[in-house]
Parts: sequence; C-alpha cells; structure tokens
Amino acid sequence: FVYQEEGRRSFWMKNTLIPLDIIWIDEDKEAVFIAVDVQPSGSEPHPTINPDVDAKYVLELNTGTAEKIGLVVGDKLEFDIEQP
Repeated sequence: FVYQEEGRRSFWMKNTLIPLDIIWIDEDKEAVFIAVDVQPSGSEPHPTINPDVDAKYVLELNTGTAEKIGLVVGDKLEFDIEQP
C-alpha cells in the first residue's frame, strides 16, 4: 500500500484468506513496525492493528516471510514506486 504522505495506518484482516506478516515502512523506507502471523478475521468486529508509528508504505507478506528473510524494525528496504 502506498500513501501520499506519512501517517498512522490501521489494518484489519477482513476478507483475507491466509495469515500475513504486515510491515509498516516510513518515508525513508525504514521498517518501523512489524506484525507477524496476523490471522484472518471471521467475525465482527474485526481486530485492528494500530501501530503507534507513522508510515508511508505498508507491505503484506505471506506469514513467516519476515522471519525467514531476517527482517526487523530499523531495517532499510529498497524498492521503486511508479509515479502516475
């Protein structure tokens, strides 16, 4: 997910079929929060993850991927975003 500017980004797992690792990334492309093995929600209200950090990007990965690649808060990520 790409946002115009940094801000607090809440996520929930409505209509998601598989568990995920969710990574919040700031404008400097640094991982600022990681939620691992977030389970799909089948009931209302859906549990919400509300990190107390600002993020410009949020990345969803298959559960276990963050640990597999050794991703931790503070790591810098490299990626390009196409601008319209």
